[in-house]
Amino acid sequence: MKMNKVLCVVGTRPEAIKMAPVILALKECAKINCRVLATAQHRHMLDQVFEVFNIEPDVDLDIMRPNQDLSTLTARLLLELDDVLLAEKPDVVLAQGDTTTVMTIALACFYHRIPFGHVEAGLRTWDLSNPFPEEMNRVLAGRLARWHFAPTESSRKNLLKEGVRNSDIFVTGNTVIDALKSVADFPSVGVDLDDTKRLILVTAHRRENFGQPIKEICCSILALVQQNDDIQVLFPVHPNPNVKLIAEELLSGHPQVIICDPLEYLPFVGAMQRSYLILSDSGGVQEEAPALGKPVLCLRNETERPEAVDAGTVKLVGSDYERIVKEAQHLLDDEVAYKQMAQAISPYGDGHAAERVLKVLCEYFDS
Repeated sequence: MKMNKVLCVVGTRPEAIKMAPVILALKECAKINCRVLATAQHRHMLDQVFEVFNIEPDVDLDIMRPNQDLSTLTARLLLELDDVLLAEKPDVVLAQGDTTTVMTIALACFYHRIPFGHVEAGLRTWDLSNPFPEEMNRVLAGRLARWHFAPTESSRKNLLKEGVRNSDIFVTGNTVIDALKSVADFPSVGVDLDDTKRLILVTAHRRENFGQPIKEICCSILALVQQNDDIQVLFPVHPNPNVKLIAEELLSGHPQVIICDPLEYLPFVGAMQRSYLILSDSGGVQEEAPALGKPVLCLRNETERPEAVDAGTVKLVGSDYERIVKEAQHLLDDEVAYKQMAQAISPYGDGHAAERVLKVLCEYFDS
């Protein structure tokens, strides 16, 4: 039997979480030789996820450098990915999402005429500067993809609007739900919390929130703990100094605020499960929290994940101090409003997305 080589490319923690179910499904298929390439655009956080899912990269570029600018990262990735593709000679390459890793591997595959499959395809804000640079990354990756594994019907419609053939689009659900279900016995948070207080979980890392926006986010957190002695805030701070230094300066030392390093995947799932409310600019959190019945105030002005907003479990509040405080306080004070958002509705799939990706590739190899 011919073994078809599929190279799965992963650069960041969110990519690792969402690609893990796909990688594991591919490795169980007797027809496929699944190889894993880690660019390590995020080093430590990526390694944590691989350890959880027992995945060992076959190739590791270790591309991460402190405070690396986008031009340097893109140039280094393209050169190194070019060498990997020449050495590995994969039949198909898969990558997930909208990072610089995804954009560059899609372009490198185009140069080498290797079919590229885009997992989580079709997310759009229709604004190339928001989120930056992710919107451009996913648009370019989508333009170069052979297969578009769209998480939702809305994503499929976005791709059709851009002229992608319907026969090249496959609505699979989002693999993040596959990953979440695989760790369904939610673990402990790994951080000492006050069980008598309602927990607000905060994450913020996107480039558009660097500078004044992250200051306003931190000031809104400070206002909320000053107004509510029955809440506790857990803020696992992204290591980027544009976030970390400001968060530590404005929030360190307050007795109701816990600032810690980024949580590993399992403790983070535990923190979401334990939380009363989540404030986040993360795309993955917008997908995971609805499946756990946790309201999310999204610290962005636009989102490429409108399904949870439409379902009422996510609300866009941006990085504006007054709006964050107003909306969070409303949910803390109004039990009816809170229950309306805290619906365990997952518009992102049934946990079988990876199986659908595998089925498409098997049909391709059999044809």
